[in-house]
Amino acid sequence: MTSSVRQARPPQPTLEMVAEVAGVSRATVSRVVNGSTKVRPGIVASVTAAIDELNYVPNRAARSLASRQTQALALVVPEDMTRFFGDPYFAAVVQGITRRLDQSDYTLNLLVASSDPLHKTLRYLRSGNVDGALIISHHTGDDFVAELQATMPVVFGGRPSAADDLEAYFVDVDNAAGAERGTQRLIDIGRRRIGSISGAIDMPAGIDRVTGFQRTLDRVGMPTDAVEYADFTVVGAAAATRRLLERCPDIDGIFVASDLMATGAVAVLQELGRSVPGDIAIVGFDDSPAATSGPIPLTTVHQPSNEMGYAMADTLLRRLAGDEQVPHRTIMPTHLVLRDSA
Repeated sequence: MTSSVRQARPPQPTLEMVAEVAGVSRATVSRVVNGSTKVRPGIVASVTAAIDELNYVPNRAARSLASRQTQALALVVPEDMTRFFGDPYFAAVVQGITRRLDQSDYTLNLLVASSDPLHKTLRYLRSGNVDGALIISHHTGDDFVAELQATMPVVFGGRPSAADDLEAYFVDVDNAAGAERGTQRLIDIGRRRIGSISGAIDMPAGIDRVTGFQRTLDRVGMPTDAVEYADFTVVGAAAATRRLLERCPDIDGIFVASDLMATGAVAVLQELGRSVPGDIAIVGFDDSPAATSGPIPLTTVHQPSNEMGYAMADTLLRRLAGDEQVPHRTIMPTHLVLRDSA
């Protein structure tokens, strides 16, 4: 007969064990772990060294009960799953968010939902599972946003849809000014019949970018009618490009409201035998990896997506910490990146 002996699992390090190694009280260790500023630096160093030596991990559940905080945040993306994972813009924003959260004790819950007829997302958020929420790519029809703002601290990536929402916290770029910069590039290189593939017009970014495009052309007395609306996807942009060329065959420049959509526009132009930039110059927006992944590197309006994600998370963490000096709006700069397409 054979027998096996199960090896005893070593005990998990506790606050008491850390206190003993550091030569301080349990209460002092607790204050250090919870980020108190009332502990002398030398004591903090001793406790930190003991934590590293024992590989102590704070009990998140116990801390949540004590502080009434979950130490978790939600990233809410009211989009189709395919679009979220297919657009490199989102990846850059999420990288920035996690880069900031890596400096804190907070974890991130990702909630991607373009359609939620049972309101599961809102119920989950309102049930106390997270301390705050970050929202990106929101639309004017996202009715849950106002209710969520009344429930917990929220920070938006992009200007909120409600124009009168003066109390909202958000991080964005000046999309209209960026679109002006991109459109002006087409004028400067001599294009005289310029069109645009717009993003979704139920989103502030889509509205602002087409506004900047038309404002630039109007300023120099050029027609502003050559606009076709898409949805920030490759497929939508390809269809919009075909409509634009059918309606305005003399187009010689196109400002496209995202790099991902610009790749769809370029594919259609190549299919139709129109050279880029020879026949039609293209300017995109984002400076995402999509701008350099295709056969023709794209001239584009750079927005600092990674830094925007970092700033969103930082704003929310500062709000949760009770910082009353947090700005409601953080507007980050854009600039033009010149490549082959224009």
